[in-house]
Amino acid sequence: MIYLDNAATTYFKPTGVINAVGTALKYLSANPTRSSHSLAVKAGMMVEDTRETAAKYFGCPPDRVIFTMSCTDALNTAIFGTVRKGGHIITTALEHNSVLRPLIRLRELGLVDFTVVQPLGSGNVTAEQIAAAVRPNTYMVIVNHVGNVTGAPQPIDEIGYFAEKSGLLFLVDGAQSAGYRKIDMNASHISMLAVAPHKGLHAPQGIGLLLIRHGDVKPFRYGGTGTDSAKPQPSELPEALESGTLPTPAIAGLNAAFKYVKEYGESNAKKLTGMFIYTLGELSKIHGVQLYTRKEYGGPVIAFNIRGMSSSEAGNILSDEYDICVRAGLHCAPLIHKHYGTMKDGMIRIALGVDNTVEELNFFLQAVSELSK
Repeated sequence: MIYLDNAATTYFKPTGVINAVGTALKYLSANPTRSSHSLAVKAGMMVEDTRETAAKYFGCPPDRVIFTMSCTDALNTAIFGTVRKGGHIITTALEHNSVLRPLIRLRELGLVDFTVVQPLGSGNVTAEQIAAAVRPNTYMVIVNHVGNVTGAPQPIDEIGYFAEKSGLLFLVDGAQSAGYRKIDMNASHISMLAVAPHKGLHAPQGIGLLLIRHGDVKPFRYGGTGTDSAKPQPSELPEALESGTLPTPAIAGLNAAFKYVKEYGESNAKKLTGMFIYTLGELSKIHGVQLYTRKEYGGPVIAFNIRGMSSSEAGNILSDEYDICVRAGLHCAPLIHKHYGTMKDGMIRIALGVDNTVEELNFFLQAVSELSK
């Protein structure tokens, strides 16, 4: 099997991550913050160590690092937790349904309205486009750092500077960038960052992060937190936004994942860039392949189609006949497909991983060449 669906979740998990999850399951199966016995305290210390590690990695106060169920959950927490009735939000056509569906729901409820900014020919939006969409009641800008369909990166530094200068909250979806690209919330003026650790950080599934550099986020999920049990809900972060038992094994895996990325992230990035440039260049030589990803995006995501075939048909053949795992369809991001005119046939998406080899990529390229004929 050749796995090229790393934008959905990375196949490769470092040995340290696997061992950390197993160790937590075997020796740390206690509920952090719920009890004062030694095992619960030990689990709680590991959770707080991971929180502090994430805070340093992204540039955020530790007590404003929130563990969530997923990146989708983190985005929902940020969007529903900052609602201003009668307000207006600016977002882009590159967004995942994790952003679009909460916004649509809020509009259906009559709480907020939103504007969708279309990318330019380069596949990017600009701070000037965001500024042009501002209304008197605008309070938030939501931007996908790296698009999960074409891999187009957005200028979050410029957009963040404009948002902060204008007094707007700036929420960044870092699902496809965290672990692959350096993110400094302070330097990029990011108010809130949502992270999918099971992707670029190579952590387990079942854990997400919402980092809140500034902004008041109210809970939209209520329940046990292990603290202030007599109150309706704790008011202090992070407990206010962490109702329910935390996934201790997944957090232990995330802790180990941060150590891995700190050690190997730079070399992995160089490898991925090289593989991306090579694969994109070779795909461009195959007659009948239509590319939607540009070289300057930097990878590791590549979106394309084979003329005369739907993405689903091509994806099924690559899977069934060549044992190559790719993603085909609309990728949970319908507006970018409307933008490119691929709502009917979708796109084929590959996302390279640090464990892929040149031999695997050449086999994939040969398969695409055969399909295109």
